[in-house]
Amino acid sequence: MPLFKSGLVSVTFRSLSVPDIIDLAVEARLDVLEWGGDIHVPAGDIAHARDVRRWTEDAGLYCVAYGSYYRLGQGEAAGSAFEPVLETAVALGAPTIRVWAGTKGSDEITAPERKAIIDDAQRCADLAWARGVTVSLEYHGGTLTDQRESVRSLMQEVSAPGLEFLWQPTNGAPEQECIERLVEVLPRLRHVHVFHWWPSAADRRPLAEGEACWKQYLEVLQKKGTSLPCLLEFVRDDSLEQFLQDAATLRRWLAELE
Repeated sequence: MPLFKSGLVSVTFRSLSVPDIIDLAVEARLDVLEWGGDIHVPAGDIAHARDVRRWTEDAGLYCVAYGSYYRLGQGEAAGSAFEPVLETAVALGAPTIRVWAGTKGSDEITAPERKAIIDDAQRCADLAWARGVTVSLEYHGGTLTDQRESVRSLMQEVSAPGLEFLWQPTNGAPEQECIERLVEVLPRLRHVHVFHWWPSAADRRPLAEGEACWKQYLEVLQKKGTSLPCLLEFVRDDSLEQFLQDAATLRRWLAELE
């Protein structure tokens, strides 16, 4: 099995339909998809999730994650139950569910809020594990995965085997800092979101311009020794042409590592 799989996060193009996303991934010669829960595969619509799974697999692709927007520690209170998210992921054939670690950064959160997130992470991971699915925390600003120390604490405090991480480079951070963050989560890493925004999220650049840093990240990823999906997420000007160029860049990098 190839060490890396190339793919697309469907929310990159929220305006496109599910069939259009599938056609685009096929045109770009990608392997896998992360289906988003806000537009393309809403939580609770089980029949649609099953249809999307069938359409995806009929196209020679498969789903590697369900990109939910469930927020640990506040989802239930806000009327967003985890169980429909889990049922949708199972119907979709997704091996993991992307969730966010709360609504505040680690410097802003109170001790009770942090405990609520930890408890909910344990609960959701246990529920998912019982169904053969894992829960993956997105490495994201404005949540408890915004700093290395907080991520390290999360890994120590949540003992559930079904809790994993989705890594992406931190906008504006030096390459070495991004590498250090990646090394720490590598043992529990599920997949990677690939983009080149520099120096901030407002500056989306062609992926090829990030070759120097991304080749270092990929060398670290090789050390995991298991197949990892590398998923393109958002592109310059939301351009389909730019996406196809970025996909070709990513496939070339991955081929050079095999």
